[in-house]
Amino acid sequence: MRRLMQLSSWARLNVIGLALAAAGMLLQMAAGSDLYPTVTGPIVLFAAAVLVALGSPRWTRFIGLGVPLLLGVGAIVAAVMTGELVDQLASLGNPAIVVGTLMHVVGLGAAVTGGVGMLLDRRSQVSGDR
Repeated sequence: MRRLMQLSSWARLNVIGLALAAAGMLLQMAAGSDLYPTVTGPIVLFAAAVLVALGSPRWTRFIGLGVPLLLGVGAIVAAVMTGELVDQLASLGNPAIVVGTLMHVVGLGAAVTGGVGMLLDRRSQVSGDR
């Protein structure tokens, strides 16, 4: 817990975003969404959140940005190609899927924002440890 309190604001935003995106994906799966065939995405997101929270700022900022950026680009490509993600947001028939999709999208956005902030934050680059 002490390590989490020592994180920069950007790193905390990244960890929260990663966890929120993973929880959103799990909620969508539990609610019956066919968009994610396996739990690999949430596992990778949770693992990245743990690594950023407990790891060294020198290399974890690349994980904190790379993982949500890759999954976000994949979600955008899937949304453009199939339209299922947009359908899930527009269909109010299953509120759990809508909430999970919103959690996923907002979480990825927060994680990418936090990851960019971690890369640009000069304090963590100079000190090497927070």
